[in-house]
Amino acid sequence: MGFQTINRGYNYVFKENRLSIGLTVPIENYADGPVPSMDRHSERVQLAEELGFSAVWLRDVPFNVPSFGDAGQTFDPFVYLGVLSGQTKQIALCVASIILPLRHPAHVAKAAASVDVLSEGRLILGIASGDRPEEYPALNMSFENRGIRFQKSFEYIRNMGKDSVEFSNSYGNLSGNIDMLPKPMSKKLPLLITGGSQQDIDWIAKNGDGWLLYPRNSAMQEHTINDWRNRLEKAGRPSQPVMEPLYIDLSEDPDTPPESIHLGFRSGVNHLCNYLKEREKIGVNHVALNLRFNKANIETTLKRLADDILPNFVR
Repeated sequence: MGFQTINRGYNYVFKENRLSIGLTVPIENYADGPVPSMDRHSERVQLAEELGFSAVWLRDVPFNVPSFGDAGQTFDPFVYLGVLSGQTKQIALCVASIILPLRHPAHVAKAAASVDVLSEGRLILGIASGDRPEEYPALNMSFENRGIRFQKSFEYIRNMGKDSVEFSNSYGNLSGNIDMLPKPMSKKLPLLITGGSQQDIDWIAKNGDGWLLYPRNSAMQEHTINDWRNRLEKAGRPSQPVMEPLYIDLSEDPDTPPESIHLGFRSGVNHLCNYLKEREKIGVNHVALNLRFNKANIETTLKRLADDILPNFVR
């Protein structure tokens, strides 16, 4: 039957029973510290599109938290996506993931819909409840009740895509006499839930448009994915995609065996290709490669991935 049709980005990246490859921004090595240089950042996103990567993924990191150890791309994700929408034509523009409890959902809905329209439907929006307790006091918010605020924010954003909205929850009241513009290209934003986001698996199955999971061993991941897709079917919802991040350090020797690094491995292209094929087999539909710890030249690595990895997967 295939995945539901939402927008260009969603249906370009996600194909049922297939795997596509994207990249996490910043596309650079910054292993020695939490803050990237953002050197040639736009140029590298454009190169990624030219080489055939299906998506680029930004992160929502409001504050540089020392214990977290990663400032992401440093730019506000929606501002940066607006810039990238004018510099690219095909590649999906994605966020993994907007921290809903730290933003008012009206602002998220308007910013996301704006990016979706400006990019002609290429936005994929990952959403999360947040995992950095230090950020919440800075905004005078409670870390403990972020799960319920995530739910209420999700409901609000979903309703913003509708016409003549009459809706009320703890974030605000809309009586139908005002409207928010622009609307998403297809009247619906593709919202992918990150991890548990303080919700149970049935809520995720009943509400999201996909699931962003951290990589785990194959047997555990396959069981999790199959259980979730069974719950989708029981809820009367269409099958949905699964996305994973993966940190890699690509060695020059294609036969280099894997060596563990943070949320990934150092290896040659042969092991990487086999790993991705195995992910495809267990039901993962997209992997975003992160080059933060990659020692080789970034442009050279991107071209090697394009030559040796991308032809084996959805392009």
